[in-house]
Amino acid sequence: MASKIDEKIVHHETHIEDVSSTASEDLNHDEIYPLAEQRKIIRRVDRRLVVMCGVMYCISLMDRTNLSAAAIAGMTKELEMETGFLYNIVALVFFVTYTLCQPPATVLTRKIGPRMFLSTITLLWGSIMIAFGFVKNWAQLAGLRVLLGVLEAGYFPGAVYLLSTWYSRYDMQKRYTLFYLIGCSASALSGIMAYGLMQMSGQGGLTGWRWIFVMEGVISCTIAVAAYIFLVGFPENAHTAWSFLSKAECDFIVRRVNRDRGDAIPESFTLRRFLRPALDLKIWGFALLFFCTTTVTYAIAYFLPIILLSMGFTVGQAQCLVAPPYAFAGIVMFVGAWIGDRYHLRGPIVAANSIMTIIGLPIMGFASSNAVRYFGVFLVTAGANANVPAVLSYQANNIRGQWKRAFCSATLVGLGGIGGIAGTLVFRTQDKPHYRPGIWACITANLLMFLIIGILSVYFYVSNKMARKGTKIIEGFEGFLYTY
Repeated sequence: MASKIDEKIVHHETHIEDVSSTASEDLNHDEIYPLAEQRKIIRRVDRRLVVMCGVMYCISLMDRTNLSAAAIAGMTKELEMETGFLYNIVALVFFVTYTLCQPPATVLTRKIGPRMFLSTITLLWGSIMIAFGFVKNWAQLAGLRVLLGVLEAGYFPGAVYLLSTWYSRYDMQKRYTLFYLIGCSASALSGIMAYGLMQMSGQGGLTGWRWIFVMEGVISCTIAVAAYIFLVGFPENAHTAWSFLSKAECDFIVRRVNRDRGDAIPESFTLRRFLRPALDLKIWGFALLFFCTTTVTYAIAYFLPIILLSMGFTVGQAQCLVAPPYAFAGIVMFVGAWIGDRYHLRGPIVAANSIMTIIGLPIMGFASSNAVRYFGVFLVTAGANANVPAVLSYQANNIRGQWKRAFCSATLVGLGGIGGIAGTLVFRTQDKPHYRPGIWACITANLLMFLIIGILSVYFYVSNKMARKGTKIIEGFEGFLYTY
């Protein structure tokens, strides 16, 4: 098979198709590679790109959300943070710089290159995490959280943008799901890991919660070195990566993306070209969906161990009981991703996950039995976290153009960061053990999602109808249709 492909390459000059190609072409038809070989190439991309990005996101999520594990391991008591809003403030300040520093992240990812940029910021934030273990008061901790926000701001929008350049629209949700699921393993396993690291209390004169930060920082630095070796860049130049695809195989990826949406090769950068998508209202609709989603996911990430502790579980039990709901979330994510990619659905998947979250929130907050409340935790964790890759795919399927994709990744994740700010504030210390105001805030966020999905769906339906009649060209590309 390889010799036949080589022969085709010799007799057929490999080229990158012009964006004038129509989106109606058969996506799986390629002039060089048969379908079986295409699938092998895409699987190689999955194993190298998605897994590496997912592992890096895993430590990113672990490093920003390990505050709750440290809190119940003695941090709030030792740093005198048990009264007022001190814990909320320390959690919140991360998202201020995290949100403000995201707009240039996708541009830097493209200009510097994903391998250099993403691995460098990972190494730097790992070093910051190690420093967390040596703070003397809550103000120093808050200051380091501000720096952590600056560095982590570059990763998620950069990774989301990078992934979106490699896959066709209906290959995307499964890849975003795998990427995010690997990241969610941090939330699932961080409690168990934190409980193990707590047992190092007294070693080197450090208490247990300090070892959580130190050792997780060391892990981050190690992953950063691996990322510098294994992470790959954008499809048009990824053949230069160590032991990855050939030039012909990378050209196949570019041809495939161009057949799907005609935007594989970026235009030259100008500030006007980058900012022009801000006038497209649907971009802000997607960003608001992500804001509503992350309000709940971050609230759960930062407060679930504390909520479980308030239910009467011991510290060890609270740390370990975080894992099962995230395992269930993984199942929900994959089922939704398969259905969404198989049947070309996006909005209904997001709505279904929101329904699950809305059902789980009052059970978690208002039930009298702790066992029943814990069942509610499963529904909330699964529904909210499954909506992260679902919303990412919803947006990615309905835009085109490299710089528009870069801008939209920044705005989406930026409003997700603001959702993180909201998530750190909704569950207040004075509201325990049931945290009813926080429950109602999360329910409201999910109800707002229904309204946004409804508006987008009507707009997409009308636009597609006009496009089929030939009276409108969507996203400047003939044959492009919205996915709703």
